[in-house]
Amino acid sequence: MSLPKILHVEDDPDIREIALLALDTVGGLDVVQCPSGQEALDCVADVAPDLFLLDVMMPGMNGEETFLALRAMPQFAGTPAVFMTAKAQPTEVARLRELGADDVITKPFDPMTLAQQIVEIWNRTKTN
Repeated sequence: MSLPKILHVEDDPDIREIALLALDTVGGLDVVQCPSGQEALDCVADVAPDLFLLDVMMPGMNGEETFLALRAMPQFAGTPAVFMTAKAQPTEVARLRELGADDVITKPFDPMTLAQQIVEIWNRTKTN
């Protein structure tokens, strides 16, 4: 099974840089990054990602709104989605899962294991 092409949406430039190093350099994954939900919507058709990695708290369009807008596009209705959040209380995680998230990764994340986490989630979504 090929590794997923990831659309990573994160407004914080430092987190984007760390995630890119973790996913691309360490993990060998194909990653396209957007600094906002609107930019993700603007480029998603060209990127054609296999998996969405979305920050929850972003100015303008937050992660949940971005997720719902992406999933409203027929070609991405079934695309797996993972949220990254610093607010990882059980109620928040449960709410994101109810929304349709395949998993939730807590910030701060471990850059050395992030790619492995994403691949494990990806593999899990493909066997269900």
